[in-house]
Amino acid sequence: MNTFKILVATDIHLGYLEKDPVRGNDTFVTFNEILDHAQKNEVDFVLLGGDLFHDNKPSRKTVHSCLESLRKYCMGDRPVQFEILSDQAVNFHYSKFPWVNYQDENLNISIPVFSIHGNHDDPTGADALCALDILSCAGLLNHFGRSTSVEKIDISPILLRKGRTKIALYGLGAIPDERLYRMFVNKQVTMLRPKEDEDSWFNLFVIHQNRSKHGATNYIPEQFLDDFINLVVWGHEHECKIAPFQNEQQRFYISQPGSSVVTSLSPGEAVKKHIGLLHVKGKKMKMEKIALETVRTFHIEDVVLADHPDLFNPDNPNVTQAIQAFCMEKVELMLDTAERERLGNPRQPEKPIIRLRVDYAGGFEPFSVHRFSQKYMHRVANPKDIIHFFRHREQKEKKGIDLNFGKLVSRPAEGMTLRVEDLVKQYFQTAEKKVQLSLLTERGMGEAVQEFVDKEEKDAIEELVKFQLEKTQRFLKERRTDAEEEKIDEEVMFC
Repeated sequence: MNTFKILVATDIHLGYLEKDPVRGNDTFVTFNEILDHAQKNEVDFVLLGGDLFHDNKPSRKTVHSCLESLRKYCMGDRPVQFEILSDQAVNFHYSKFPWVNYQDENLNISIPVFSIHGNHDDPTGADALCALDILSCAGLLNHFGRSTSVEKIDISPILLRKGRTKIALYGLGAIPDERLYRMFVNKQVTMLRPKEDEDSWFNLFVIHQNRSKHGATNYIPEQFLDDFINLVVWGHEHECKIAPFQNEQQRFYISQPGSSVVTSLSPGEAVKKHIGLLHVKGKKMKMEKIALETVRTFHIEDVVLADHPDLFNPDNPNVTQAIQAFCMEKVELMLDTAERERLGNPRQPEKPIIRLRVDYAGGFEPFSVHRFSQKYMHRVANPKDIIHFFRHREQKEKKGIDLNFGKLVSRPAEGMTLRVEDLVKQYFQTAEKKVQLSLLTERGMGEAVQEFVDKEEKDAIEELVKFQLEKTQRFLKERRTDAEEEKIDEEVMFC
């Protein structure tokens, strides 16, 4: 009665490739497996680290499948054996029903689900709603860790108690990394602690941000987090590193469950997918790894043609056919490996995902991927992108000095995308003075355009303009600026 059992998972991405005839149901099948593990292990609650949905506006099929699974596995007569000590009106203040779902007299919840939102399913639009809010309103999920302020974030924990074990559950839904980085640097993020016996709590923090460094401020360094935390469950990163790893400076542990579905054909996604069964008793914890058996197998391999001078000569007129035969042999070996893995687990989907990345630098030419893929139409789940050609640029010499520009690819690298807000910023930085922004900020405009493009928020740009216009008008009224164009322009520069 003193041990919490918590099922931990992140980045389920329900609805990913839902229209694909082969992979369309993968996310729903694995979500059912995750909840089935929760039910069989009789966990106290399920903790999700964001990106439950792949799209900001999931389809009706995706929402229906999610509701169906939650109702099937998380409702029932089994009593919930922990209590909430914190003020739920603070924990769930943005909800019309500011209390945990299992305490609602109109609902019969056997396994509560707590989730923060990720960058894929974050709140948008005039009402700042997301798909998790629909699940919360339906009483099937507890959406927490939401912050709407851009000036200050106070993270108030949900305080849970089971017997003599007490957990302070902190959560922070996805925020643009650059903004959150700046807020941490400016001491605008505060994690509130219980007033009584603050050292007796097991402090569990769920976050959904870049953990690996993608730019100067496009990630959240681990040292930004408070050192009183015991365990951080880190969402957003898809490579499974679920075994808790201790930060040597601040001594807290980090568990990165990774995704439960392959959403990019990169090496990190090829690592075996797991969820975690977290046991917490007092201040002690143990993370039990549970391998997911319904995840489609994924094998990836790199080939550098220049590393095989005995096989390939770019001056040979038949070199392209030789490369194609070599690639076919590699794919066949990966298919054999995938088949052996699947035979040991009948729950895995039949067709594997196969990716062969071919570096053709050194004077070679790529062959027709379309013709090559037709041979594997009925054997792999991703025939159209089974081969990926890329080329590292040659090292250049200038005036006898070796200049190593690193391994720069000739086309966008796999897993890297040009962000909309970067394009907006680049445009206005290079634009003529007469068309540069004066009232709007590049960052605000970039985020609005991103919501317009990625999340189909048709009013995002209009709302930004309206907000900034009203803000500027208030500023000018407070300054009592005369209605002369030159004076207004001068004041706006300091707005």
